[in-house]
Parts: sequence; C-alpha cells; structure tokens
Amino acid sequence: MNDPHETPESHLERLLGRALNSFELPDATVERLESALAHASSLHSSHHSATLHRSLYRHAYLLSDGSSLTLWELVHNTGRDGEEQHELYEVEAEARLAASRLSPASPAGGGRGPLGGFEDDFDADFELLASLMVTPPAPAPRVYVPDDSADHARRVLRRAENADRPGEQTARRLRAAFAHHITQVFGRQCRVAGKDAGFTLYEHGFLLLDGSETSLWEVEHTATPDGRHMCEVYGDEGAARAAMEHRAQVR
Repeated sequence: MNDPHETPESHLERLLGRALNSFELPDATVERLESALAHASSLHSSHHSATLHRSLYRHAYLLSDGSSLTLWELVHNTGRDGEEQHELYEVEAEARLAASRLSPASPAGGGRGPLGGFEDDFDADFELLASLMVTPPAPAPRVYVPDDSADHARRVLRRAENADRPGEQTARRLRAAFAHHITQVFGRQCRVAGKDAGFTLYEHGFLLLDGSETSLWEVEHTATPDGRHMCEVYGDEGAARAAMEHRAQVR
C-alpha cells in the first residue's frame, strides 16, 4: 500500500479516481488534503468468506499546518462478476457502517442460501414482522462527535429515495447541526417475494447549535425487484419501522 516514490498528491488523485463515492467527500476536506506533505497507508481490518471479500484501509496524511487527516477506504468484491469496488469515507464509523451493509451474493441458481429453510418457517417469519415494531431497549448515553455534521445530514437526506422523506424544513434545521452520532438499532435478514432481503435501521442523531437534539432514521433494505440496496429516510422511528414492516409483508 505504501509506495515511497508516490507523492501525496498523486496518491490522493488515485484514491479519488477509483472511489465510487468520491463526490460525497466535502470539498473542504479535499482542499485540505491538497496541502499534504506526506502520507502512509495500512490495512486496518479485513473479512474473507467464500463469496465476500472486504478490506478497510487507513490512509493518513500529514498536512502543511502540522495537523493530520485520515481517509478510510473500503474495498469489496460486490461488483458485477466479483469486480473490486472502492469507497472512501472521512469517518471510520461511516466506513464500518458501509461494510456492515455488504452481504455475500446469493448462491447461483437460488436455493436456500445462508438462511437455510427460513422461507418455510412461518413462526420465524411472523416473529420478524413483530420485531420490526418492537421498541428497542433504552440506549446507552449518546456521544456526539463534531465532524461536519451539517454536511453529513445533507448527504443522508440526499440519498433517500422515499417520496415521504423529510422535507426542506428539516433540511434547514439540520444546517445548524454541529455534532452527530450514528447507531445501528435494528438488522435482520428474511425472505420477501421469494428472495433473500436484508433490513437495517440506523439512527443519525444530531446536536444543534441551540442545544436541542434531533434524529434522522435511515432504513437500508434490499426488498427491491432487482435486489439492489435502497435507502429510505424518515423523521421518526415509528415511521421507519412501519416502512420496514410494509416492505417485509410484500409477497
């Protein structure tokens, strides 16, 4: 990962050029990285199974003002025909969340797959639908991280595909966000319309300049006709769980 003859500028250009989501990096971050004097890369973690390979790399840069900045690169083989894909994140937590959303491809020809005979288990299916509406246990005390939180809120809202996502009023309020936290509050695999589907619910909590708190509730699922990942965002947890329940009931 470390080429002693590669300049920080060319290294950054190579990372941005191959990342699928490089456009999501804040412009201010890219501008800061343009002043990098040195860089170092290392493998942070990896996971390998029969069908899924993913690795998380840490790219650290020493800037001209003496500070440092880190980019997290997620590499995985979920492209067409196992093609390697690259994603870049400024926050390690976001990179780990993205990694957790990856799932191994279904075995060729369908079959039971990793869930065994789940589609034949009515009790388990009923339990899933019920659990979608269950109130989760009391969360641990929140730790907010000041880190371009207004920009993070903008990106969450921008990737929402549901028509009833929070509107401009919410977007304006979140421009005053200066710290945030991300929590996965639900995750489950099931069968929808005869296909494996995954549901994950994330809370994006924000601390605003006036001291108030608010959250966006993001549903990631693959209950789509072609099995692709879809993102939906809601203004409250109840609406998000109701949306998951509706998606899981489609047969």
